[in-house]
Amino acid sequence: MLRLDRIGKTYADGTAALDDVTLEVRAGEIVAIVGGSGCGKTTLLRLLAGLDRASRGTVSLDGDPVREPHPGIGIVFQEPRLLPWYDVAGNVGFGIAHLPPALRREKVLHALDLVGLADQAKRWPRELSGGQQQRVSIARAFVTDPRVLLLDEPFSALDALTRSSLHGHLYRLWQESRPTVLLVTHEVSEAVALADRVVVMRPKPGRIDDEVTLELARPRRAASPGFEAAQRRIMTALDRSLAPRENEAERGRAEPATAWW
Repeated sequence: MLRLDRIGKTYADGTAALDDVTLEVRAGEIVAIVGGSGCGKTTLLRLLAGLDRASRGTVSLDGDPVREPHPGIGIVFQEPRLLPWYDVAGNVGFGIAHLPPALRREKVLHALDLVGLADQAKRWPRELSGGQQQRVSIARAFVTDPRVLLLDEPFSALDALTRSSLHGHLYRLWQESRPTVLLVTHEVSEAVALADRVVVMRPKPGRIDDEVTLELARPRRAASPGFEAAQRRIMTALDRSLAPRENEAERGRAEPATAWW
């Protein structure tokens, strides 16, 4: 289990990015994190990845504190960040160079097959489209068999059709080993398409404002009534998280300040 216990993060200039964030994510669960600008979503992911330290509270994986990059935690960034001097297969296999060559080759080709790039193994990153490059970065993250995978808006720069296709590739990879997944996204439809649970954050400082559990059958169809209802629930929660309120006790009674749809 991945656990954040009363996490706070204050930067050297006094900016309070996160305050009193407590969250438990079960093994194999997919959790999406959404929220307005300044709610600390990326800061939270950096703490989970061990790339930064919390000012208060603890991050742990199965009871072990996470204070630095952890071998069981992988991350996919907004940009593919591929190594230009390696071909596609070399990029995917970069994190498993310690394995015997035959096993490494087998794992790399299997991962590429799951993202639809088995025939692109010998191409260079510069020869791929943006969507293909991101598929390589996702395959690279999964090939190490991480216990936890963090996704920091990995599809935000892609068009809607490419993004939808990548959702399918990501889900197929997840089905193979069922890692715990935390996805930061600005797209409510993306959260509904992928997540078991959606955490809504409130800004300045960032803290958890609401959670929405999604009990929708997979594969999920964007045009289905259940999908659209889930989007409305999350959008309403987002509106409420951005509404000014004099007292936190007013949570749940505040009217939405703006409409997201």
